[in-house]
Amino acid sequence: MSTASKTSEPIPLEALAADIERRRVETGVADLPRNSGKRRTASKKALLAAIEAAGGKW
Repeated sequence: MSTASKTSEPIPLEALAADIERRRVETGVADLPRNSGKRRTASKKALLAAIEAAGGKW
C-alpha cells in the first residue's frame, strides 16, 4: 500500500509551522522571494484583476 493512499490525521497549524521552520534551518534556505509574476497566463492575470476589483488582496 502506498503512503499516498493512507488516511492521515490532520496536524495542528503550529506543528506544521514548526516543521517548516525546522526544515528551513536544516537546509539553510533563507526566506524565498515571491513569484515575480512575469510568466502569468492571461487567464491568471484576469483572475487576479477581478479579485483586486472586488476589493480582495492576493
